[in-house]
Amino acid sequence: MKPVIVVHGGAGRIFKEREEGSRSGVRRAALRGYRILKCGGNALDAVEEAVAVMEDDPHFNAGCGSVLNEKGEVEMDAILMDGKNLASGAVSAVKCIANPIKLARLVMEKTDHMLLTDQGAFAFARAMGFPEVPGEKLITTRSLERWKKNLEADSNPQEFQKDLGTVGAVAIDSAGNVACATSTGGLTNKLVGRVGDTACIGSGGYADNSVGATSTTGHGESIMKVVLARLVLYHMEQGKSPEDAADIALDCMKTRVGGLGGVIVISRSGDWAARFSTKQMAWATVKDDLLQCGVYAGERHKESAEEALSTMGS
Repeated sequence: MKPVIVVHGGAGRIFKEREEGSRSGVRRAALRGYRILKCGGNALDAVEEAVAVMEDDPHFNAGCGSVLNEKGEVEMDAILMDGKNLASGAVSAVKCIANPIKLARLVMEKTDHMLLTDQGAFAFARAMGFPEVPGEKLITTRSLERWKKNLEADSNPQEFQKDLGTVGAVAIDSAGNVACATSTGGLTNKLVGRVGDTACIGSGGYADNSVGATSTTGHGESIMKVVLARLVLYHMEQGKSPEDAADIALDCMKTRVGGLGGVIVISRSGDWAARFSTKQMAWATVKDDLLQCGVYAGERHKESAEEALSTMGS
């Protein structure tokens, strides 16, 4: 099996001045994950590393670029899943953690549970010797400005929710195993303790070697209502291609609950899709040593992954 990776940097609206940063961010994440796959690494390691790259990139609403809750704090959710045995780990409402996706991996491998939240997740992280960072280190100037703007009497919170950037990755390795990973800072000015779709298995992501893997992005409450990630795989089980399955599931979410979003999908045979019902979604993929990426519908930049890797550095 030839390895393939697909990543997304969030569906919604991407302001002009942030487009190029979003493109280069997903491109870099896809290449980092592909390098692992190309060296014989497994899909789970590849998606974890790809998502961690985007958590470290302030262009995205995850890790150090996360939006702020009503109290001006960063609270993050993350999940990853192994298609080989359906093992999964997730964290929700976590603070003072730079890479929630890596903590989710520890939940999967070091506990008998699948999801730890808030103080319990933080206590577990501390017990594992997981690195902590001061909460203010995760707050960007942009996130702080958005938070303050939403506190104004004449603000329109819905307008600010459009420019979000949940991140995710799906991959298949040379052994034919699939995996998914998703991470987010959630909604701007959300209630303290709000948990969206990302940390919920079947909504924020799902991976099963017998079908494929998917990671979702968009309006979390809508995604949860239709269990979007699992819905995409259901349609693939019915014989639909990744692209058709994604479109049908997104259309269902829009028609049934009025929600918009995006998904990246990979099948057990290595076919992939990146589809969205929003105006934009930053995405990138590497297959057969060809790197492709885009932000707008129909946009597809192509280049040699080998050449891109040689110029990427460590």
